[in-house]
This record gives sequence, structure tokens and C-alpha cells, in this order.
Amino acid sequence: MVSRIGGTKRKTRHKLTKHFRDKGKVPLSKFFQELSLGDKVVLKVNPTVQKGLYHFRFHSKVGTIKAKRGNCYQVTIKDGGKPKLLNVHPVHLRKL
Repeated sequence: MVSRIGGTKRKTRHKLTKHFRDKGKVPLSKFFQELSLGDKVVLKVNPTVQKGLYHFRFHSKVGTIKAKRGNCYQVTIKDGGKPKLLNVHPVHLRKL
């Protein structure tokens, strides 16, 4: 078998870039937003913050908050019919 070269951010040069009007500092309200358990959230990458970043294949998926772990939240999503648990920083979450 051939081993795969590269990691989770491989070939994402244009996927993980912001529009030129959206560049700049991240608002602190977005960085420290509080979410409660059971909330529905959308996974949306903010490329300025690399901490708590999920794999890009889960981009724009809808999940539910299961727990809080440190600064991040545990989000459950369905991927191919199977439930998966992700640790995501609140910067990358949008409330539904």
C-alpha cells in the first residue's frame, strides 16, 4: 500500500482564504461566544484562527452541541450515516 502524503490542510490554498473585504481581526464576541447544550450549529471555517479547526470535509455541516471541553465545544454531526464527534473552537461555529 502507498501511504498518503500530506495532512488535513493539504490542497486548501484557496479554500481556506478569506474574501478581501472580510480580512482583519476576529471580533471578540465571535471568539468568546457562549453556546448551550443541544444548540444546532453550522460548521464554518474562519481561516484566521487555526486552533480548534476540524477537517475540511465537514465544512458547512449542521451538528448539535454535546459538551464543552476547555475553550472548545464537542459537536456531533452525521457523516455518511455515522455519528462523529468533533472538538471545534467557537470561532468556527455559527448558531442556527
